Amino acid sequence: MIIDLTLEEQRWTTLDLAELADDAACATLAHLGIDTRACEISLLACDDARITALNAGFRDRARATNVLSWPSGDLAAQTAGGAPSPPEPDFTGEMALGDIAIAWETCEREAQDAGKEMGDHVTHLVVHGVLHLLGYDHIRDPDATLMMKKEVEILGKLGVDDPY
Repeated sequence: MIIDLTLEEQRWTTLDLAELADDAACATLAHLGIDTRACEISLLACDDARITALNAGFRDRARATNVLSWPSGDLAAQTAGGAPSPPEPDFTGEMALGDIAIAWETCEREAQDAGKEMGDHVTHLVVHGVLHLLGYDHIRDPDATLMMKKEVEILGKLGVDDPY
């Protein structure tokens, strides 16, 4: 598993984000039966100002959010509640899954408001972001139910309580 981590916000150094993200991403991929050795993800650890700009530019929503993701391919299920298509390796055998951005202030505020450890909350958001890269979504109710079920299963394996 390769996670290309870019730290734009220095407060992320208070967590071992590289290890946390690698553990969360590997657990997600392994849970879905995907070869972790062939996968690559880019992770931007930024602040609210940066994620607000990204959210405005890509989703036309000029406000901060906790996590954003940009999948390399469209793996979404055609039927509501169906499993997404598995990622396919390129000609080199690698799978570039896409990009994730995560914002410090929003994550910290959400963790405090929910009485959660910051590391557990960030683990949840990385799992959530990786699932988005793999075609999972929460727009339609059956898809949201499936995605939340996968998150709870994966987080349980990581020793993180059900976030819902």
